[in-house]
Amino acid sequence: MTANINASAQAIKFPQTKIVTVQPQSGPESIESFYDEYLAIPGILEQIILDTNSDAFILACWGDPGIEAAREITSKPVVGIAEASLYVANMLAAKWSVVTTLHRVRDMVEKTIQKTGLTDRCASVRTTKLSVLDTEQDRLATLDVLTAASRLAINHDGAEAICLGCAGMSGLEQQLEERLGVPVIDAVAAAVKMAESLVSLGKTTSKQLTYRLPERKVIKQYEEHFQAQNLYP
Repeated sequence: MTANINASAQAIKFPQTKIVTVQPQSGPESIESFYDEYLAIPGILEQIILDTNSDAFILACWGDPGIEAAREITSKPVVGIAEASLYVANMLAAKWSVVTTLHRVRDMVEKTIQKTGLTDRCASVRTTKLSVLDTEQDRLATLDVLTAASRLAINHDGAEAICLGCAGMSGLEQQLEERLGVPVIDAVAAAVKMAESLVSLGKTTSKQLTYRLPERKVIKQYEEHFQAQNLYP
């Protein structure tokens, strides 16, 4: 999946942009529950803490796990693929739907949409039988499942665009657009273009209040680079 995410990102980036695609050294192999998400976040934050070279960071999981904490520990832009895909869909359609993985993630997806403040523009969340790992293992079957769910969103829910609600679905958007006749948003591609734009604009994450560096305090049983005092210049 990391390789597929990298391929989607490399295909859409500007020639001068360098993308480094990594995965946490610890945590679940995929995220499709709150338990998975919370266990993944320390590894995500560690990647950002140890990276002193990048100009921006992209969280390539549709739930944008740990995005608020990530914005606290760096002044560089942090873009979540969910947030980016919803913003893009919002500029293309009056109503859009998110088509995603297992039925159990509906609440997670709805909460992600709520955080962006775009619930009123969301026609529906269409969940499927697909696990995250399924999206990589059988691309043709994944395409068929996404087509069926998207048609329900369009024909029954009033969706005028579709957001693909999993990074593992990257690379299928063009085939889906041909089948559906509406814009289909690849979340990874949307996030790459958002990150490039923020860097080009010279914008950084506000440290005025909410996303200030964490208060200095001891964090027990975590490695030295996680200690809050070491995050300060």
